[in-house]
Amino acid sequence: MRFHICGRLPAALLAMSITFPNVSHAADVQERTLKFGYSTFEAHPLGQGANKFVALVSEKSDGKIKMKVYPATQLGSETQTISATQGGVQDLVGTSTAPLVGLVKEYAIFDLPFLLSNEKQADALVDGPVGQELLAKLQEKNLVGLCFFENGFRHVTNSKHPIVGAGDLSGLKIRVMQNPVYIDAFRTLGANAVPMPWPEVYTALESGAIDAQENPFGIIYVNKLNEVQKYVSVTKHAYSPWAVMMSKKLWDKLSADEQKIFVDSCNEAKAYQRQVSRAEDARIVAELKARGMQINELSPAELADLKARMQPVVAKYTETVGPDLVKQAQASIAAAP
Repeated sequence: MRFHICGRLPAALLAMSITFPNVSHAADVQERTLKFGYSTFEAHPLGQGANKFVALVSEKSDGKIKMKVYPATQLGSETQTISATQGGVQDLVGTSTAPLVGLVKEYAIFDLPFLLSNEKQADALVDGPVGQELLAKLQEKNLVGLCFFENGFRHVTNSKHPIVGAGDLSGLKIRVMQNPVYIDAFRTLGANAVPMPWPEVYTALESGAIDAQENPFGIIYVNKLNEVQKYVSVTKHAYSPWAVMMSKKLWDKLSADEQKIFVDSCNEAKAYQRQVSRAEDARIVAELKARGMQINELSPAELADLKARMQPVVAKYTETVGPDLVKQAQASIAAAP
């Protein structure tokens, strides 16, 4: 029996809300070759997760569905590849959530400064009701959210001096994502926040056009930012999920069997990817030190001061995101093991 699924049904909720047929022999699966583009290098934990996702889809479809990956912005910047996937020119995209704020304002919840303290809280947020609701909202924008991978907690690097307190950010020209929360947050701390597409960042750091940037350890490492940055300050000022999305135009053409393959594969791959990401962090810190970077931790008092200074930004964007959604997120975080 073939099941027909309404295109408006949230992709992330499919596994919970629909009983799919078993896909033991890929009975309702067509031969397909799809394009999956993302911005990080293939060696990054996100790239490793993408490869795991591709392998699982192939396995579950008996080799009928093949995905070719295009890492390292081969198909364009994050905003360009999101747009291409919305239009059906690109089949799947993986991207940090910050650029999605322009499409679905509630995605700014992930950018609220110091919302999360550890990975268990992050899992509770992205895998719980808030994360599922946000994935579902993408359908209104011609995207189908499959699952969240992990980019990780974000830290500040710069070429001038260690960041040990808010005053050390004053006057720094820091690249931020093209996202209003990050712009406001760093301007509130006295920095000169410069929104810039990622492919332009290394050259801008190298030339001195900017002094600093902020990203998780994995991005700092695979992009060899140690060549153009001296200092890493462990601020953990925000946590970055990474959304795996499909063109809704493609999704609506898939059978129920095929839809199940993609949802199940993404959920299996996310567990693998997060494990890889977290295991890599300790090794990466040691390697960055070996490459000559100076890494400093902030004291609890200084972190508390930074968090306090961010409260006007948190209050402003709580209104944008929606106070009820923020309360729901805080409840999920509080209930985390």
